[in-house]
Amino acid sequence: MFYYYEKGGKLLASERRDLPYLKAEPAPGTPICYLVEGDPVLGRGSFKVNCPGQLRAPHGLEVLDASRLPDFPLDAPLSAALEEGMLTAVNTGRAGWEQVLSQRAGTEKKRVNILAIGDVGSTLLTGLKLLGGDVISSIGICDLSDQITARWEFEMGQISLPWDYGAFPEVEVISLEKLFDCDVFVFVASRGIPPVGSQVKDVRMAQFENNAAIVKQYARMARAANFQGLWCAVSDPVDPLAKTAYLESNRDENGVWDGKGLRPEQIQGFGLGVMNARAAYFAKRDPRLASFLTEGRSFGPHGTGLFIANSIDHYDEEVSRELTHRTVTANLVMREIGFKPYVAPALSSGALSILLTLRGAWHCGSVFLDGVFMGVKNRYTPAGVETELLPRIPDPLFGHIREAAEHLKSVL
Repeated sequence: MFYYYEKGGKLLASERRDLPYLKAEPAPGTPICYLVEGDPVLGRGSFKVNCPGQLRAPHGLEVLDASRLPDFPLDAPLSAALEEGMLTAVNTGRAGWEQVLSQRAGTEKKRVNILAIGDVGSTLLTGLKLLGGDVISSIGICDLSDQITARWEFEMGQISLPWDYGAFPEVEVISLEKLFDCDVFVFVASRGIPPVGSQVKDVRMAQFENNAAIVKQYARMARAANFQGLWCAVSDPVDPLAKTAYLESNRDENGVWDGKGLRPEQIQGFGLGVMNARAAYFAKRDPRLASFLTEGRSFGPHGTGLFIANSIDHYDEEVSRELTHRTVTANLVMREIGFKPYVAPALSSGALSILLTLRGAWHCGSVFLDGVFMGVKNRYTPAGVETELLPRIPDPLFGHIREAAEHLKSVL
């Protein structure tokens, strides 16, 4: 049996009859927040429910696979909310969970601020400028070098359509003090990228220690600013840095967890987009891999642990392994040619995926699942972040997804 309450103008549902809130009667067409329990640190914060079983098993990888979720019959109001896409799960184990109740999914254009305008940042900036006029109001750029930001403000200011001078979002230089005065913060800062020709095999993980130190600094700034927008992790290694931002923003000045920082659903890692695009590149050029173009999926991190499935309905382990290997090593091929592989990541993982996110469209990115930021097909909706629910994930593929999660847990 389910019980209904009212809090902060929102309708809550629970199996508990003893919650200290006002009793309420569910009305048709009303969004519902279903209260679930979970670990305060490693449990998900809130998310859109697209299967009843996710309310029984809300935090693990099983939320991706309907066949692995338990049965959980809902009553009429909950079933209606689910059917209408208005059912949100909220983890009451997380400190400050009530904040979710006051969140509003606005449709207005967003202010985007980008930290670090190097090779990746400037390419990403160009993509957002040219393609983001429908969802971005303006773009702020910040870098340690005033010369770099002056250059890119000048360059971007001279990109426009004739006689339609407001078609593209304006770009302006901002100070560190205004970095979190935005709706979307894009972290592209990086330190110590191994040079082309180096013997470093895992280039992404070689950057973790240095880049994590930078993330910690800005995560604390986001906490101090009470930032309520979306934190986009683009720098390598994307997925561990997303988790670093989450953990560090929720620690007080003594390093003690208090849960008063970024909620897990406020953070997304943007690295899977280019891996998915690289898989498509190889699939277009090899008939044996072509099934990926219509039936395939990508899962896991931007690098080691990634797995590309040639197909969900016609899964082939050998073909999937080959496609995964080609995708994971594509950046090394570019380095062998003599260039840093940053253009495709900046656009496919960065600009294009961020724009799909802002449009509420399906895209590839890392969301908080099973205590890590796991790359999956997802989208943001008025009811929260939604992960794709597949009818059944083949056992070998689900095993690879679990291996990816375990790899990420071993990193952080």
